[in-house]
Amino acid sequence: MAISRAQLQKQLVPGLNALFGLEYKKYPEEHALVFDTESSDRAWEEELKLSGFGLAPTKTEGAAIIYDTAQEAWSARYTHEVIALGFAITEEAIEDNLYDSLSARYTKALAKSMADTKQIKAAAVLNNAFSNSYLGGDAKELCATDHPLVGGGTNANEPASAVDLNETAVENMWIQIAGWKDERGLKIAARPQKLIIPTDLAFTAERLLKTQMRVSTADNDISAMVSMGVFPQGYAIMHYLTDTDAWFVKTDIPNGLKHFVRAPLKTATEGDFETGNFKYKARERYSFGWTDPLAIWGSPGV
Repeated sequence: MAISRAQLQKQLVPGLNALFGLEYKKYPEEHALVFDTESSDRAWEEELKLSGFGLAPTKTEGAAIIYDTAQEAWSARYTHEVIALGFAITEEAIEDNLYDSLSARYTKALAKSMADTKQIKAAAVLNNAFSNSYLGGDAKELCATDHPLVGGGTNANEPASAVDLNETAVENMWIQIAGWKDERGLKIAARPQKLIIPTDLAFTAERLLKTQMRVSTADNDISAMVSMGVFPQGYAIMHYLTDTDAWFVKTDIPNGLKHFVRAPLKTATEGDFETGNFKYKARERYSFGWTDPLAIWGSPGV
């Protein structure tokens, strides 16, 4: 349906002092804080996780060497979505407007809608991180206590019981990450990199990460998380996280949360010969998801 003069009556009246509502500032591309962006030239992308080898056994004199086998663990698939939106303005509405070009104003609104949609879809990966309705390649939700390993056993990238963001919880998170193992049970040198939080935890994070002494205690102790540099990349706020006390930690594990771009944002305009309406559209194609869940650690809060 095209935007007509009936919807723009006030804008057709001389003397209107200001037009507002389309110039709000928008948040930057926060998905870049967590997701690694890659390009794609297919309808979907599939990434395969492989297992390495187990421990090397001791070889006795004269005995044959023992051969191990590597194998596939599981695969993660990214299916790209088409995101598109448009609007149309009647020929009469354009003719009678007394102010700046209607198209210039409403294309800004269109750009904001496309940008907000992308951030909401990116944040949905973390917003659904604890839901078993959203499973990854290993048939587990993103944050789980039992990500299975090919050689037996599991890794946990969430606490056994949900915890709020505090000093003790951060210490236990660091210890848990340090205990992660690969598919064959060998330790991996994983480390936390960045704290990811919703708006509601900004002041908590600032106090925890910016003071040299322990917070909320009368003891004259140093802040171990500050002196050890537990979060070398500090903290980042994702404004589209919906759980006010959930918090996440990005680790240095590669091939984790990914954003595939199949077709970048493209806009187009076209006039309709029959109606005289002028149409505008924006379109892009992408996907968000994860390959290795150990790239993130999370707690839903209490």
